[in-house]
Amino acid sequence: MLFVCYPKCSTCMKAKKWLDEQGMEYELRDIKANNPTAEELKLWWEKSELPLKRFFNTSGNLYKEMKLKDRLPDMSEEEQIALLATDGMLVKRPILVADSDVLVGFREKEWEEKL
Repeated sequence: MLFVCYPKCSTCMKAKKWLDEQGMEYELRDIKANNPTAEELKLWWEKSELPLKRFFNTSGNLYKEMKLKDRLPDMSEEEQIALLATDGMLVKRPILVADSDVLVGFREKEWEEKL
C-alpha cells in the first residue's frame, strides 16, 4: 500500500498510528515533498469512485486563497486534476492507495471496513 500524507497533519498522524497498530505494511510518501502527478491523481480518483471534489483539501489555506470553492464548478475534470498536481497542499490527505481501493481522508470506521 502507498500512504500519502503530510507529516505535520494531525489527521495523517492518527491514520499512520492506526495503520501501525493494525500491523499493516505501507510505503510512506510526503505529499509536500513528492506531490502526486496528474496521472496518479486521475488513476486514484477513478479507482476510488469518489467525486473529484473529495480530493481537494477544502479546509486548507491554499484552497481558500485561490477561491477554489467558486472556481471548481466551472473547471473541467482534467483542469481540476492538473491543478491538484501543482501543489500537494491542495490535495486532501491522507490518501491510502491499496490494491482494491483508494481511501481519501481518515475515517477509522471506513478504513476498518475496506482494509
